[in-house]
Amino acid sequence: MKRTGKLISAVLLVVFALIFLSPIYIMLVNSFKDRAELYENALALPNSFSFQYYAKAMSKMNFFTVLGNSLYVTVITAVIVVILASMTAWMLVRTENKLSKIIFMIFVSTMLIPFQTLMMPLMQVMDWIRTYLHIPMLNTHEGLIFMNVGFHASIAVFLYHGFIKSIPIALEEAATLDGCSKFGVFWRIVFPMLKTITITVAILDIIATWNDYLLPSLALSDKGLRTIPLSTFYFFGEFTIVWNQAMAGLTLTIIPIVIFYAFAQKYIIKGIAAGAVK
Repeated sequence: MKRTGKLISAVLLVVFALIFLSPIYIMLVNSFKDRAELYENALALPNSFSFQYYAKAMSKMNFFTVLGNSLYVTVITAVIVVILASMTAWMLVRTENKLSKIIFMIFVSTMLIPFQTLMMPLMQVMDWIRTYLHIPMLNTHEGLIFMNVGFHASIAVFLYHGFIKSIPIALEEAATLDGCSKFGVFWRIVFPMLKTITITVAILDIIATWNDYLLPSLALSDKGLRTIPLSTFYFFGEFTIVWNQAMAGLTLTIIPIVIFYAFAQKYIIKGIAAGAVK
């Protein structure tokens, strides 16, 4: 009876895994088909594995330019979020008063606000800053990075806050007695001990920024500034959709982040558990 239960569980797991992976399968097989073959049977394997649609998709997307744009926005956003969030969380943990608790609760509460409720007011504010303060917050990568940092800061502060509480304050007091400045205590004593949670925060931030479509679509209008998710827009016209090239373009879009996630997934689980529980 026990063996039968395990067998049923295994079969159900395989079925759920296949259902979960089915969109990826459909995307991959249809990226090799011509139009007629695709419409004949979207689930069948292609007659031949030709990479011609990948070549056309790369040309249409201007792949290497959008890849560079995505790398620039993603890496700079992750670096700034890690630096600012770690320092903010450290100060909030070590400053025990009502104000620090209120600020921390504001960070936590902002995690519950959907982006869709903020996007239009946000664009109006960014446009006001550009118009009246002459700071280019729209249609620039730097403006997009600024907004990304704001949206990703709350979860990063939350994770760092939980982790820093487990670090003994005696280490920081000993460093202070030895003449280390506040700045030195953080960068020489505290920050090296945050390695696990820093890797986790960086990974989560990189995945979120890389895959983001909505915010870049609102903030960037020039073709030369578009990121990889935005470049897939070229395949979806008002009246026609080139499905085989679109599938090839979507496959190219996810390949870098899938490789990155495969190497980094163990740090995500370890870091989230450490940051959320401690």
